[in-house]
Amino acid sequence: MEEEQWGRKIRAFRKLKGYTQAAFAKKTGISLSLLGEIERENRKPDQEIIEKICETLNISAQNIRKL
Repeated sequence: MEEEQWGRKIRAFRKLKGYTQAAFAKKTGISLSLLGEIERENRKPDQEIIEKICETLNISAQNIRKL
């Protein structure tokens, strides 16, 4: 079950840092639709996307999911 919460964790960290979905997608260089799919947990992010998200949020990948 822990694995299934990565999308919610990304959304929570994004909101804590004050980003809208659109601003965050632009800052990370991923599409808004992809970010929405990830946050709704309809699509699992690959390692490259996780790295972009973590770099933008200034957090460790361990905060998002167990790899």
